Amino acid sequence: MASPSRKVLLPIANGTEPIEAVITIDVLRRAGADVTVASVEKQLRVDACHGVKIVADALISDCSQSVFDLITLPGGIPGAANLKNNGVLESLVRKQAADGQLYAAICASPAVALGAWGLLKGLKATGYPSFMEQLASSGANAVESRVQVDGKVVTSRGPGTTMEFSVALVEQLYGKEKADEVSGPLVMHPNHGDEYTIKELNPVQWTFSDIPNILVPIANGTEEMEALIIIDILRRANANVVVASVEDKLEIVASRKVKLEADVILDEAAKLSFDLIVLPGGLGGAQAFANSEKLVNLLKKQSESNRPYGAICASPALVLEPHGLLKGKKATSFPALCEKLSDRSEAENRVVVDGNLITSRGPGTSIEFSLAIVEKLFGRQKAIELAKTILFISP
Repeated sequence: MASPSRKVLLPIANGTEPIEAVITIDVLRRAGADVTVASVEKQLRVDACHGVKIVADALISDCSQSVFDLITLPGGIPGAANLKNNGVLESLVRKQAADGQLYAAICASPAVALGAWGLLKGLKATGYPSFMEQLASSGANAVESRVQVDGKVVTSRGPGTTMEFSVALVEQLYGKEKADEVSGPLVMHPNHGDEYTIKELNPVQWTFSDIPNILVPIANGTEEMEALIIIDILRRANANVVVASVEDKLEIVASRKVKLEADVILDEAAKLSFDLIVLPGGLGGAQAFANSEKLVNLLKKQSESNRPYGAICASPALVLEPHGLLKGKKATSFPALCEKLSDRSEAENRVVVDGNLITSRGPGTSIEFSLAIVEKLFGRQKAIELAKTILFISP
C-alpha cells in the first residue's frame, strides 16, 4: 500500500549549505514526501554557499498558513542566521513545536536557529562542532552524535552527516521499513565516520598549472545530490568549478525536481580548456549527456589528450561506455547498470581510479568520489582535512 504523503517544509536562504539542503530534499522526496522548498529571501532564487544557485518552489510567506508534518532547517553560514531572522519561519517552527509535530535542523541551525528560539531546552541535540558551546548555552543537552533524535526533534552535525540525517527523518515520518527501502539504492557508506578508501589502478599524476579548472555539466534529470556534492566539495578545495547546462537555458530541473541554475551554457564552457571533466548521474541527466554531441566531443578530446575525466552513478554506463570512453579501463557504475559495463571486474568498488579516469556508484558514494578527486589533485592530507571539516570523517 502506498505510504500517505507527508508534508515537509525545507526553508532555504542566501548562504544555505547546498549539500545539506539538497540531500535532505532529495531523500525525503524519494520516500514520497511532499517537500516544499521555501525561500526566506525576497525572491525564489537563493545564492547558497560555494556559488551554488538554488531556485525555491515558493516564498516562505506563501507557506505561513500551511500545516506540515516536518519542518527541517539546513545549515550554512550566514544561511542559518538568515533563517533565524525570518519571522514567518520562526512562527511556523514555534507552532510546529507547540503542536507536538516533528522539527529538525543540521549543522549551524540547531544552535543558531532552534536554540535561539528556545526550542531545544532540556533536549539532547547535536550540531556543527564550532557551535556546540552555543548549543549548550541555549539550554540543550549538547551531544556529539552524528544524528540525534530526542522526541520530536532531530539534529545532525554537518554536510557529511546529511544523508544519515535525511534517512533518520524518513524513519520518523514513515517508519524503519521505508527508511531501509530508501537508503538501499543510495549506496550509503557502510561505516559512517570512518576513513574512505579508493581502488586505484595504473596510477598517474593528475597535473594542472595554477588552479585546476573543472567542468561539471548538468541537465534536466541530473541527480541533484551528486551534482551538488561534487561542486561543493571541489569548490571547498579551491578548484575553479564551472557548472554548465547542456540544456538551452541556465535553469535545470534535476531528477527529484530540485531547480538549479548553472553558471554558463555548455556552448560557452566548450570554448575553455579543463583539467578535469566530471559527470554527475541521474537517468535523465545521463541520457541528455550521452545525446549531447558537444559534451561527448569534449570528453573524447579530454581522453585523447590524457587529461582526467570522471563520472558517477548512471553516467559511466550510459555516457562513457557507449561512446568508447571506458575502452581498456576498469570502472564502476550504479549497481543496477553495471551489466552495461564491458569490464565489470572492479565494479564492486565504491570509487575506482584507473589512470586519468575516475568512476563511482551513486549518491551515497558522491562524497568519497569528490574527496578522491581532491586527493588526486591536491594529495591525501588535503582530502582527509576536508573530510573532517564536513564531518564525513569523525574529527
